[in-house]
Amino acid sequence: MKILQVENLTKVYGKGSTKVVALDNVSFSVEKGEFVAIVGASGSGKSTLLHLIGGVDRPTSGTVKIEGQDIFQFNDDKLAIFRRRQVGLIYQFYNLIPILNVEENITLPLSLDNREVSKKELEDLLKLLGLEERKTHLPNELSGGQQQRTSIGRALITHPTIILADEPTGNLDSKSSDEIVALLKKSNRELKQTIVMITHNMEIAKEADRIIKIEDGKIVKEV
Repeated sequence: MKILQVENLTKVYGKGSTKVVALDNVSFSVEKGEFVAIVGASGSGKSTLLHLIGGVDRPTSGTVKIEGQDIFQFNDDKLAIFRRRQVGLIYQFYNLIPILNVEENITLPLSLDNREVSKKELEDLLKLLGLEERKTHLPNELSGGQQQRTSIGRALITHPTIILADEPTGNLDSKSSDEIVALLKKSNRELKQTIVMITHNMEIAKEADRIIKIEDGKIVKEV
């Protein structure tokens, strides 16, 4: 079953002499439960692609369908709700709320939706993340790896249709990077979570089921 369908996606910035084609007619799909890595050098268009898939930005043309729904048919308010409920976003710099502890940061998407938090589910997730002993700590009391694990927990707590990870190891040392990739693989394998990960690191990309290489806004290779 295709969870994600990207069709003829194009993003152009500026006009005339300042025109920049960040994405050029990109098409691909992702199956339910698949772990896909999108690789490319800085400026290749991979982060622009991820932001469009997640509905953070809108394309110049083309469509993104998540579970068959064209997300750009939504107005901004409905798109924000859809993104919060169906898309888990993991960023390079964690984007945690500094005044909230680990548990509060993880459950924030549910709180914003006025949804109940299952104590058992939260405990199981904290165990999966290895954060049981850190659940009352603030972000500035955590290591980089622990902060990224918290952001992964925040992405997982809503049982999203898809998780989008933008250079999730880009701000970490090699040991923490390995731990984060292992956690993503475990989430994919044990929770059947569909994941699309952006990275410039080919060794990390090799941990995925499939690699899509992008250059100058175009897909140039799939393996």
